[in-house]
Amino acid sequence: MSSEAAANEKIPVNQPLESSIQIGLAALLVIGCLLILKPFVPLLLWAIIIAIASCPTFLKLERALKGKRGLAATVWTLLLLAVLILPLVLLAKSVAQGIQPIVVGMRDGTLVLPPPPESVASWPLIGGPLFRAWAAASSNLSATLMKFAPQIKTALPGILAASAGFVGTMVQLLISIVLSGVLLANAQAAYQVTRSLANRLFGEQGPEFQSLVGSTIRSVTNGVLGVALIQTVFAAAGFFVFGLPAAGVWSVVFLAAAILQVGMLALIPAVIYAFAIASGTKAVIFLVWCIIVGLMDNVLKPLLLGRGAAVPIAVVFLGVIGGFMAMSLIGLFLGAIVLSVGYKLFIAWVESGNAEAAKSSATPSATAATIAS
Repeated sequence: MSSEAAANEKIPVNQPLESSIQIGLAALLVIGCLLILKPFVPLLLWAIIIAIASCPTFLKLERALKGKRGLAATVWTLLLLAVLILPLVLLAKSVAQGIQPIVVGMRDGTLVLPPPPESVASWPLIGGPLFRAWAAASSNLSATLMKFAPQIKTALPGILAASAGFVGTMVQLLISIVLSGVLLANAQAAYQVTRSLANRLFGEQGPEFQSLVGSTIRSVTNGVLGVALIQTVFAAAGFFVFGLPAAGVWSVVFLAAAILQVGMLALIPAVIYAFAIASGTKAVIFLVWCIIVGLMDNVLKPLLLGRGAAVPIAVVFLGVIGGFMAMSLIGLFLGAIVLSVGYKLFIAWVESGNAEAAKSSATPSATAATIAS
């Protein structure tokens, strides 16, 4: 035996210490990767969500194009970009058209507000203060603006920050749509990767949980975004028929509120404005229409939310609301996914416990029967 081998045999190996060092290095590597990828995580998550939600329609398009997946991914990406960009262009145009007369009037000193109708003063709770503020603004707008200058100055940074956040979110969505097109173009490879990951995490139940994630994402897309879009179409029709100023802006605001599950609140200012400027009959008709639009989600959501998902609708709904409160917009999807997977794991754990209990209770009976025989 050589002297080197003899020296190696004399050196004791501290297995727990080596394991701890290996685990620590692996943890540092994972943390480093996450820190590097942190700026791209929202983009990747949105791209995955968009790709999974639109996959059934994309496959139909691929079949229509005779299996040309690359062409189908390109066409589908362009369609999604158009769906996002076209409303943004219309919104920007509507905002510009609405702001331009105000800017010109303030610059020339010709901006005036019409006096409030006398009926405003009779409104409960808000009628009196609203009537006085409106009357003061109609008689001397400059003085009213100066009076509320501190409040306007305080709210301005928040408004600018919200506007910047909205622009940033739209840019993220544009990039995410392009990334989702790349994922769809390589759908088979992405499917195999997710299948392998699901099998690694959940073993034999991997395919079931992989299917659960996809069905949950599509369920939330139909139940939250789908319902919000349907409500927005009906709300926008009411805004345009009634003749609400900047109806396009109102529609976009309502869409955002509907996605955030507070669509009814976005209709309240429109109804107040309707009663302030329109006749009683027209305003009441508009109010009834807004009530119908606001309550539509109570009918549509149970039909669409949870459809196709292998978990109860209550689990998906709680995941949507709780996820949004915890992680904002993307939490609508992540919350539902996490809660659905947790629910399935909990049910599997309970059922395995019941199976073991039934097996243990059956064993003494079988033993007794054997002895008796």
